[in-house]
Amino acid sequence: MCVCIPTYQERDSLPRTLAGVLREVPDAHVLVIDDNSPDGTGELADQLAADDTRMHVLHRPGKQGLGPAYVAGFRWALEQGFPVIAQMDADGSHRPADLPRLIAALDDAGTDAVLGSRWVPGGAVRNWPRHRELLSRAANRYVRALLRLPLGDATGGFRAFRRRALETVELGSVQCQGYCFQIDVARQLCGRGLHVAEVPIVFVDRELGQSKMTGRIVREALVRVTGWWLASLRPARHRVRLPVAGVLPGRSV
Repeated sequence: MCVCIPTYQERDSLPRTLAGVLREVPDAHVLVIDDNSPDGTGELADQLAADDTRMHVLHRPGKQGLGPAYVAGFRWALEQGFPVIAQMDADGSHRPADLPRLIAALDDAGTDAVLGSRWVPGGAVRNWPRHRELLSRAANRYVRALLRLPLGDATGGFRAFRRRALETVELGSVQCQGYCFQIDVARQLCGRGLHVAEVPIVFVDRELGQSKMTGRIVREALVRVTGWWLASLRPARHRVRLPVAGVLPGRSV
């Protein structure tokens, strides 16, 4: 399997996260997708990868957003032929100790993807500001209400997929730059009838570095979710082409 970890300014937390992943899942490979971090995260990842063949680094020219970073990572992992692909943050908020439980849930017959969930029984958050918790809970209620997703946590970023599940996602159509990327992937999986399971996790607020959450990211998610909902309300319309000289009327399009 391959664990995709996007980074931007995560030099202090990355070594701990990588060590934790490889300790908990020794046969895993890890792909760090770095957006040219000014603090040297990418260079540090190269140094760590030089000493361990299970580590790989994908360098991108600049900060382009979380969504495009994951798309690049997923494409790389699919090209390499990994049968299972996971994703998680580098900042310590996703505990490597929870990764084996996600993988075990993915082994259940018929399960295509597993989401680490903060908002199902057994899930929790630690050291999170109250306003962040309220924002996350409200966002997930909004997503469930508008998109009818049967998920407790459609915005989380700790996930594992079977290869066939990611191959059904139209990665080229993903336009989300921020955290609404997680919602887009979840809605595509559910919309295609795939079996998506949730496993409770404990989300721990980062101890090192700064959060990437901004008002712009929140607004993007609000606009995208609302747009998907409005698009789902539009009835399918068919237009009939008028005959053109020398051409017989064809099918409605």
